[in-house]
Amino acid sequence: MTSENLVLCLVLLLLSPLAIAGLALINQGLGRSRSAAHAMMGTLCTLAIAAIVMVVVGAGFAGFKGGGAYSIHLGGVAWDWLGNTSLSMGNSLLGSQSAAAGYVLVCLHIFASGLAAMIPLGAGSDRWRLAPICASSALFSGFTYPLIAHWVWGGGWLSQLAVHFGGASFVDVGGAGVIQITGGLTALSIVWIVGPRRGKYTTDALSTAIPGHNIVLVLFGCVLALLGWIGLESATSLLFYNLAPIRIAVIVVNAILSASCGCLAVVVVTQVRYRKPDASLSANGWIAGLVAGSAGCAFVSPLAAMLTGAVAGSLLIFMIEFLELKLLIDDPSGSISVHAGAGVWGLISVAFFTPVGNELRGAQILAQLVGIATFLGFMLPWIHAVNLILNRLVPYRVDRDGDRQGMDIRELGAGAYPEFVVHSEEFLPR
Repeated sequence: MTSENLVLCLVLLLLSPLAIAGLALINQGLGRSRSAAHAMMGTLCTLAIAAIVMVVVGAGFAGFKGGGAYSIHLGGVAWDWLGNTSLSMGNSLLGSQSAAAGYVLVCLHIFASGLAAMIPLGAGSDRWRLAPICASSALFSGFTYPLIAHWVWGGGWLSQLAVHFGGASFVDVGGAGVIQITGGLTALSIVWIVGPRRGKYTTDALSTAIPGHNIVLVLFGCVLALLGWIGLESATSLLFYNLAPIRIAVIVVNAILSASCGCLAVVVVTQVRYRKPDASLSANGWIAGLVAGSAGCAFVSPLAAMLTGAVAGSLLIFMIEFLELKLLIDDPSGSISVHAGAGVWGLISVAFFTPVGNELRGAQILAQLVGIATFLGFMLPWIHAVNLILNRLVPYRVDRDGDRQGMDIRELGAGAYPEFVVHSEEFLPR
């Protein structure tokens, strides 16, 4: 990669924190006001831990194409499963290229892992304690994210499918799988462990509405997320898929279109079903469109990006309802549906909308299905097992006083809105 492209990658990566800021505003806005400061504090700690752990160990495990790796030999073929890069702040991570290229790669992994690690914060809102948030983020950034990042972006076995089978390799340009599905599956694990918020379900297992406290910040977060998504998707396309810088224009257009169609699809569906558009669901539709569109952002046409976003937004409503009403999963920010659900659809859409030719269409579909099966069949059990073990060491759920007082008072000692009454009537004597 030329020095000009490296500088361009670095500039694009400077937009990535906007995606983190956007999701942070969405997570805290969709939660209760008495846990708003705790949600933002969790985001800051998650990013700080991701940065440190990624530089110390994570980037070495993520590796890079052509670098050292641990391999498993099956059928006479070496399948790379984990990076084996000696990480030194003074040495290059990309072999013959300059050390600056290595720093750019580490910078990308810092922001990508930080974004993925903060996705579960919205799902565990109002009851996931700060100490286990930090511990879980450290394990996630140190091994879970680098593992899947190596498989997809670092020359691992999912990127080797075409080499060994002569068909097509798994494609995930902007991280719909590496970042979004991995973060969404972690959110599912967290919700399973901490359980629903107190007052969410009645004794008859009926769901009660607990609206977010600040929808204005949620909608503003959507705009910030768009800019961060564009920066991250553009950087990954240059670093991992060697696309020409001019293709960034395609990524920008597709990101805007997929997000817009995801949002408008929710507006239309909620208007038809509920007679009024739902603002919080529409915000989730915007993010779901970004998530789904990121898988093939640099390869698909604008029309395909619009269709991908519209389907993601339409499916989102039913996924959230199914999880909340049928499975009794309390996910305040909709993180599981928005990131894992829309991410799966995004990976599927790549197989149908990427211009690979009819002779390779079947192979591309198979490659994408292998990738999705890997996320659901291996990554989910792995993530849940890690969190179950960690929960025994550092209990995830706040105590009953935390349920009553709110996470801000219980964990931080002060509320985000000290001049307002933030306690609801659900905890008053009946």
